[in-house]
Amino acid sequence: MSSSSPIRFAIVGAGRIGQRHLGIIERHPEGEVVALCDLLHKDALGLSGSALPLYHDLAQLLSEGPEFDVLCIASPNGLHASQAIMALKHGRHVLIEKPMALRRADCEQVIFEALHRSKQVFCVMQNRYSPPAIWLKGLLQSGQLGTIYRVQISCYWNRDDRYYTPGGWHGTKDLDGGTLFTQFSHFIDMLYWLFGDITDISSRFANVNHGHSTQFEDSGQVHFRLVNGGGMGSLDYSTAVWDKNLESSLTVIAEKGSIKISGQYMNEVVYCHVEGYHMPELPPSEPPYDYGPYQGSAANHHYIFQNVMDVLHGRDAIAINALEGLKVVDIIERMYGGA
Repeated sequence: MSSSSPIRFAIVGAGRIGQRHLGIIERHPEGEVVALCDLLHKDALGLSGSALPLYHDLAQLLSEGPEFDVLCIASPNGLHASQAIMALKHGRHVLIEKPMALRRADCEQVIFEALHRSKQVFCVMQNRYSPPAIWLKGLLQSGQLGTIYRVQISCYWNRDDRYYTPGGWHGTKDLDGGTLFTQFSHFIDMLYWLFGDITDISSRFANVNHGHSTQFEDSGQVHFRLVNGGGMGSLDYSTAVWDKNLESSLTVIAEKGSIKISGQYMNEVVYCHVEGYHMPELPPSEPPYDYGPYQGSAANHHYIFQNVMDVLHGRDAIAINALEGLKVVDIIERMYGGA
């Protein structure tokens, strides 16, 4: 691919996340969106003023639509793997919103197809680009904390009937997959990225406030050990918080210090006490994006798309690859299996 050629994208799933992708690509000097795909029509999507062609069938877009390089997959979770495989078989690279799939086996099929076609699979885990996450990653790699004794993740969010609307895909087992996949997979990615794999998993789940609107739990407790070093860990979460998100936090208890990152989206360092260490001033975190009555993840998607441009123009290596996307799905699958 010529270094001066624009990277052409198509987007399947033209809702809020897909439209975020659209805006970022359209603002990038090396990007171009050539087509959209969604079951809904432009008026229903709020895109009546867009001149982009809108297809209602991905197979038709891939076989009859304009040529493009990358398919952005921003559709319901349960469609990610099948749509990625379809695009890869048509010779396109894919960028997949979290989660990569709802089963490890499906992730493996995506990776097999990508290797067979020599195509890239980019996974969207934009929380890795937040200043607190980058800072903590560097501190852990430096060894200044010593042995990690304890890791605690707490995620307390609001998702109510404004989110789980009748007839939608949210709350369904086959398309949503569960709270760990849709709401909290970013934090499980943070756990894996910072500390590595986990083992000795035991879980407890309950649906305390969403029995009428979801086919899965809204609250859970997961206990585990870190493979690296054997430290203890736990994840405590709920989407039964009234009215708005409360917090998402990560606490680290280590041999030579303690750290806590908190805020609605782990976007603030609220405690740092480490032997012989002075906490630097970090760049400000980007604010979460609005998701109707809610807030979603920190708005770091532009880093993901910059990496796509750099990789496809041969300037850099892929930042978050398909094996990492698979590993997050694998951990979630094991957490659900640990009940």
